[in-house]
Amino acid sequence: MNYRLIKDKVIRNLSGLLLGISLVVILAIVIGLSIKSEPLITTESIWTILGSSIWSPMKGNFGFLPFIMGTVWVTLISLIIAVPLCLAASVYLVEYAGNRLRNFVLPLVNILAAIPPVLYGVWGVLFVVPLIGNYVAPIFGISTTGYSVFSGGIVLAVMIFPIMVSIMVEVLQTIPKELRSVSLSLGATKLETIQKVILKKARPGIMAAIVLAVSRAFGETIAVLMVCGNIPKIPQSLFDAGYPLPALIANNFGEMMSIPLYDSALMFAALLLFVIILGFNLISRGILKKMETKNI
Repeated sequence: MNYRLIKDKVIRNLSGLLLGISLVVILAIVIGLSIKSEPLITTESIWTILGSSIWSPMKGNFGFLPFIMGTVWVTLISLIIAVPLCLAASVYLVEYAGNRLRNFVLPLVNILAAIPPVLYGVWGVLFVVPLIGNYVAPIFGISTTGYSVFSGGIVLAVMIFPIMVSIMVEVLQTIPKELRSVSLSLGATKLETIQKVILKKARPGIMAAIVLAVSRAFGETIAVLMVCGNIPKIPQSLFDAGYPLPALIANNFGEMMSIPLYDSALMFAALLLFVIILGFNLISRGILKKMETKNI
């Protein structure tokens, strides 16, 4: 009995210690990036930096609005493509597919999650970019190279597909079979049961899957960098080039010491990306709690 109490106490203290270390690391990242960003912030106000669309490091102009909008464009496009497909695929695998097909497909999905991002980027350059430039854009009377936020969104959608499907399948499998049986016994069809019972009950878990996918999407660098065009202008359409924040940091890190305030600007970009991801996760967590409360 004493051994079990000691074991519980050790595990509790260890968990608290690990939580404390995590908070210290997060605080250290924020403080470190803030200190490195200070030279830029003291030169101009934060609102001027965030609201300006002029990016000319040689002239001392560091406007981050094109990069923020590029990140938003690529992330939203990827979600619009990925969420319906992932939800449909997950429902089919859990509710309609046989065990043999499910056991064949799910390991393939996990393999997709293990593919290095650079390979997705190469696939995007070889297939997605020519598809957009030569076939899709001309349908709308637009001439483009194909390097665009649309290409970045497609590649990113494929990249977040495995994590979303894996989590959604796990969530749908946790729904008790009794709920399905009761719904069907009351005269509901299979489709009605899925729409009004299963998806409603699984809503918090599905939201959590989307949150995790968005967090990954915000941080993806190499693949998006290879297909977005990397032009520091605010995209006006799907076929315009974009320049997401992670691509900005990765693309210019080697040159940051050659221009005054350039290193500070890139550290500010990293801080901005960190704050966006952290803020999104905190807001999503609040939404998840409300959804879970309603489901109880």
